[in-house]
Amino acid sequence: MTGVQTCALPICEIAGAELEAEAIRVGALRDRLQAKLEAGLDRVRVNGSCDRRLPGNLNMTFEHVDSETLMMGLKDVALSSGSACTSAKIEPSHVLRALGLDEQAAHSSIRFGLGRFNTEEEVDYVAERLVDVVKKLREISPEYAEFT
Repeated sequence: MTGVQTCALPICEIAGAELEAEAIRVGALRDRLQAKLEAGLDRVRVNGSCDRRLPGNLNMTFEHVDSETLMMGLKDVALSSGSACTSAKIEPSHVLRALGLDEQAAHSSIRFGLGRFNTEEEVDYVAERLVDVVKKLREISPEYAEFT
């Protein structure tokens, strides 16, 4: 075979060898994002288990903020307001409803997906932008004003 370079290890073996280290790195990015959002905002919470979750998945509720409106303020950030299996629908995630969230909380939730190519700088950017947009939306929310 001329001009074709072959790998010593199949791609699956390489991925398997890097899987644990990559899961730890991505989990640290997720935890960094969560910590920055919790430090910058009140009335936020993680949806689902904090102990048993995927490294690249973070779902949070931002009380008194509509998730669709929030996403409109963050057009340069890839986010979802639904579960991965219903991301094209506007209705609240059936997964969040099964976790016990009421409809309002489910409509105030955002799912973040992090992966191999994300960096700390990107996480910091998203956290800063999201905190800013949530604060601006809450400034004009009569519902939030009742709770402050």
